[in-house]
Amino acid sequence: MAITLNSGFKMPILGLGVWRMDGKDIRNLLINAIKIGYRHFDCAADYQNEVEVGEALAEAFQTGLVKREDLFITTKLWNSDHGHVIEACKASLKKLQLDYLDLFLIHFPIATKHTGVGTTGSALDEDGVLDIDTTISLETTWHAMEELVSMGLVRSIGISNYDIFLTRDCLAYSKVKPAVNQIETHPYFQRDSLVKFCQKHGICVTAHTPLGGSVSNTEWFGSVSCLDDPALKVRKTLLLHRSTINAGLQNNVFLFLWLQDLAEKYKKTVPQVVLRWGIQRNTVVIPKTSKLERLEENFRVLDFELAKEDMDLIGSLDRKHRTNQPAKFWGIDLYA
Repeated sequence: MAITLNSGFKMPILGLGVWRMDGKDIRNLLINAIKIGYRHFDCAADYQNEVEVGEALAEAFQTGLVKREDLFITTKLWNSDHGHVIEACKASLKKLQLDYLDLFLIHFPIATKHTGVGTTGSALDEDGVLDIDTTISLETTWHAMEELVSMGLVRSIGISNYDIFLTRDCLAYSKVKPAVNQIETHPYFQRDSLVKFCQKHGICVTAHTPLGGSVSNTEWFGSVSCLDDPALKVRKTLLLHRSTINAGLQNNVFLFLWLQDLAEKYKKTVPQVVLRWGIQRNTVVIPKTSKLERLEENFRVLDFELAKEDMDLIGSLDRKHRTNQPAKFWGIDLYA
């Protein structure tokens, strides 16, 4: 399954995110992912593992496991390189051992103090707050992104972590429209207005953190995943009707038990049901995992379909709960 972007290129609707993948594990994870059937990999300069990803991709190409044209590779421009877009893109291409990118995204809608091309630093000022560069506008950054398309270095360009206002502005000043907006969205943080706005204007939405972050975001940000709530220690069965949910009985136990029952209904796991929900919203999902069994589990979401009533029920679980909050490290809430 794939979505045709406004650039005319097809993007697989299911991918693998490589955030927080250790360099030593990447080779086996990516080779096994390709063998399982993954053709879409989501990278970023800030993940600091592009070199290892590039080595794994080179091995896959050299051994004939897959051809370059069969893969969709995304990476991202870091905040400190907004004034050095072309150099940063070339640096990522070199690390990834690629001639072109399928998709290049502006990682965050913020320019920060330059720390050297590809170094992905997050310089803080004397108050411990992110050192924001107020001399570089997002419009300037975008026009440099457009140059990458003209140069043949990138097939599609897009944005990430943009809200409706910033997305609207990008549409207004762009010559090459953003093909993708990659945002956090999952059952606890559905952001329906933003998703629908993007889709209405021909921008594909990619859901990073489509499973609510689970262990990764719990460790880094102390947030709660819709899959792994700390209040839940035992497995029970409970059927919740629409009237029960609408009555406001959306506590953690009810949500979890209801998702368990829904998973049993389809003979799938809770993560598979949640990923399928994302796919049926016409969003691209890029779950991250470092476990082989999870790679296989997450890929087995294309062989079933959720009924409309179940889509609607999951749609009623929204808590407006963001799990990925970099303010912990930057000393400033960019989403405020």
